[in-house]
Amino acid sequence: MRKTPRLNAILERVNDTRSVDVSDLAGALGVSEATIRRDLQSLSRSGLLVRTHGGAVANDRDGELPTQIKAVRRHTEKGRIGLAAAASIPDGAVIGMTGGTTMLELARALADRRNIAIVTNAVNIGAELIGRPGVHLVVIGGVARPSAELVGPAAEAMLANYHLDMAFIGVDGLTAEHGCTTYDEMEAQTDRAFLQRASRAVVLADHSKLGVVRFAQITPLASIDQVVTDRDADPAQLATLRAAGVHVDVV
Repeated sequence: MRKTPRLNAILERVNDTRSVDVSDLAGALGVSEATIRRDLQSLSRSGLLVRTHGGAVANDRDGELPTQIKAVRRHTEKGRIGLAAAASIPDGAVIGMTGGTTMLELARALADRRNIAIVTNAVNIGAELIGRPGVHLVVIGGVARPSAELVGPAAEAMLANYHLDMAFIGVDGLTAEHGCTTYDEMEAQTDRAFLQRASRAVVLADHSKLGVVRFAQITPLASIDQVVTDRDADPAQLATLRAAGVHVDVV
């Protein structure tokens, strides 16, 4: 198992069990105990868990995971969400896309489309789509975030030059009461600018984001037309979103 999927597996187990043991992890992941110790030390330095003698315990801080680890979490669900969102986009559309690992799956689903324009503030999405013959790509500039997004006044000023038929945003939290939320207030403001430039606002969020509230509000739920999520979403959370008048697709 490669390092990033292995770190993801360790984090998932810590999240589920609240504590892990070096020998148990080594057996489950098919690597040496020395490798697991190095992995735990690396995750501890990043603040993603707390190292203990013989293992580690969960760190319950409300922190933002590194993008390279997010990328392998719930990858199958994110892929389905990306494909479903891509199917809703008509030929000739101008769409806005913020960053995030679910949004990257949408970009991959659109890579071979023809006659489509994409405006994004995410450098990894730009790298995925650059040179695609059917895609007119605009990457807006700004202050770089660990999420690979470029945010801030420069990004918002450039966005003001464009009309978007649809804006797709990723979120770190989504509830009927608090709407769309994320970790960083500057990122939230730039995400909001995407929505303000669009005729239709769509949130892509795997089930882990539903029922969660993060630090900075992007927008109230009333500003969102559609949510695309996966079939592991809590039915009670889906019901509250629908009761608020949002169209919810479960894939």
